[in-house]
Amino acid sequence: MPSKSGNSYRVAIVGASSLLGKELKQILEDRRFPAIDVELLDTSVMAGTLTEAAGEPTFIRAIDEDSFEGVRFAFFTGSAADTGQNWRAAQRAGATVIDLTGCPAVSPSTAWIPALTAVLPPSSRNGTGTAQNYAISSPSAGVMIACTLAAGLAQFHPLRTIALLFPPVSDRDQAGIDELESQTASLLSFREIGRQVFDAQVAFNLLAQYGTASKPTLADIRTAIAREVAAYLDGRVPVPAIQLLQAPVFYGYAFAAYADLGSNTASPEAMSASFAGVGAKISGPDDPSPDNVSVAGESHIHLGPIAADPNIAGGVWLWGVADHLRLAAANAVRIAEELIATPQ
Repeated sequence: MPSKSGNSYRVAIVGASSLLGKELKQILEDRRFPAIDVELLDTSVMAGTLTEAAGEPTFIRAIDEDSFEGVRFAFFTGSAADTGQNWRAAQRAGATVIDLTGCPAVSPSTAWIPALTAVLPPSSRNGTGTAQNYAISSPSAGVMIACTLAAGLAQFHPLRTIALLFPPVSDRDQAGIDELESQTASLLSFREIGRQVFDAQVAFNLLAQYGTASKPTLADIRTAIAREVAAYLDGRVPVPAIQLLQAPVFYGYAFAAYADLGSNTASPEAMSASFAGVGAKISGPDDPSPDNVSVAGESHIHLGPIAADPNIAGGVWLWGVADHLRLAAANAVRIAEELIATPQ
């Protein structure tokens, strides 16, 4: 049975050595989540890694049959393969599974973006499991950005919306960061570049596709995001067209979006208020536009001033950036907080 002491709970982070796992641990501490104990778990390869929790040194443990004993919330932040192998064990132990990896094996599960609940409530609260041990999907940053764009524009009834996403290399975890760093150094030194992750030159470049040896492909990632966005919107608001370009940046998920409002009129103030209502932060007309650096450490999507298209009446452009690790991890923690606040 899940362990609870007063108003505190046992929590497990599976994939604790990943960038997302580290970010989630930090957010639990920053938000003072009521955790009596945070169990840091990972595959045997990463087990034994020294880290810290709540300012105290601790070790990442290998996952075993007793790992989820007494756990109330099990956050899965590593690989989809590790999630597929272990989520059932967490659920059998009575834990609420909150999956951040997009593992298709966690099915059926309910995707949930709490910031959008007023406009787009989740279709079901308990997903897979009993009333005590849900299985919930916390979407990736790309899905959250596209859904937030759709929700913020919904009241203006756009004829079409287009979202161009620029994922950073850290979307491929530490290996992506290492490859961009290595490629940059090699190119500046006129040496052969490594291509283990992207099978292409990502440094000083924009990619519309990866090399043939890279898995998943950029097209696979785009398809997965588009599928999850369509499922979350579920016909309630128009689905945006989505395209991805791999950006040669370490952190920060940038995007540009275009909405054709046709004959509908919408003042910048009204649009800003609508996006603020779904959790986005909007720059004022005299504020600097957000960028990858300025949003570091922020838990919200940041939008620059909304601009009219110079040639097309009713056309508007949006530019925005999010700290993708912080955004995704904060959403997962907020799911747990909502479940605590409204138990079933």
